[in-house]
Amino acid sequence: MSEMPTLPINTDEIKSYRNQIDSIDEQIQTLINERAKVAQKVAIAKKNHEDHPIFYRPEREAQVLKAVMARNEGPLSGEKMARLFREIMSVCLELEAPQKVAYLGPVGTFTHAAALKHFGKAATTVSLATITDVFREVESGSAMYGVVPVENSSEGVVNHTLDAFLGSSLKIIGEVELPIHHNFLVAEHTKVKNLSCIYAHQQALAQCRHWLDVNFPSVERIAVSSNGEAARRIQNEWHSAAIAGDVAVAEYGLHKLHENIEDNPNNTTRFLIIGREDVGASGADKTSIMVSSPDKAGALIEILEPLRRHGVSMTSIETRPERPNKWAYVFFIDMNGHISDDHVAAAIEDIRPLVKDLRVLGSYPKAVL
Repeated sequence: MSEMPTLPINTDEIKSYRNQIDSIDEQIQTLINERAKVAQKVAIAKKNHEDHPIFYRPEREAQVLKAVMARNEGPLSGEKMARLFREIMSVCLELEAPQKVAYLGPVGTFTHAAALKHFGKAATTVSLATITDVFREVESGSAMYGVVPVENSSEGVVNHTLDAFLGSSLKIIGEVELPIHHNFLVAEHTKVKNLSCIYAHQQALAQCRHWLDVNFPSVERIAVSSNGEAARRIQNEWHSAAIAGDVAVAEYGLHKLHENIEDNPNNTTRFLIIGREDVGASGADKTSIMVSSPDKAGALIEILEPLRRHGVSMTSIETRPERPNKWAYVFFIDMNGHISDDHVAAAIEDIRPLVKDLRVLGSYPKAVL
């Protein structure tokens, strides 16, 4: 069978389309600048009428992003369109008031990626060594907000984050869900045939165990403090590789030898945004509480009964030791709804007389992207 002849490119047609794109780009640029000017007016109005103005409103941003996705008609997906708007909102917020965001580092970690996903690339991000350091940075006012991991779908809860709330007055003001995709990274000078070690965080090594067993069974696996640290190390080593995410590729100038090497393609980590202010209702929210329970039989059942009675859906519950008391425990409970919702408020008030202490950690928008 003879091949179909290739039609010549109609250069006039292509030129016409490019002219259309140029015209549309000009309109988009004008509208973005108009949006930025209005954002500046919002900032001025807040400064003129509020003693301590708050410029970042998680509930407002969640509403905007959900509206973008709802009215999107394609061909871009709703999520991709919302990501574009996230960056527009980020640069506009930076015009109003630059936002300093602390996160569990180093640079190139998944927590770094979560911070950029939630606040956009215009935010000023600061890498810190521990979860405790992130809490302290926000408590002191050195950073406006913090980003910390709280739960992984494969490895479970991050106990250090829950424990940090025991001695902190900070609130949860948002959440981020980040699909965890691992890359096998090398530097430009890496001699792949002579690899002697692979660096990664212990969890990343565990999450890629089967892939490593099949592809690099004899190469030593070395656990380091983070995947960002793993990426940093191989910059100057010709015999090593690293496992890390996409942010590390750009930050350290590395190359993806293999993508998505995780054994579980649905692996996801949830991150919390911590801050000092309360957040209004967005229409699709969660509320988190911390409960110190009396040491008696049936205590947990008593705590959960008001949730059932008022029709509040619990999404998770975790238990941590109540330090320094021996054999005493604290429950961390997440539920659907906002504290301003009547049924949520009623359930929480019914729990209070049943426990030694109850603290609302925050009501905040559910993850949108």
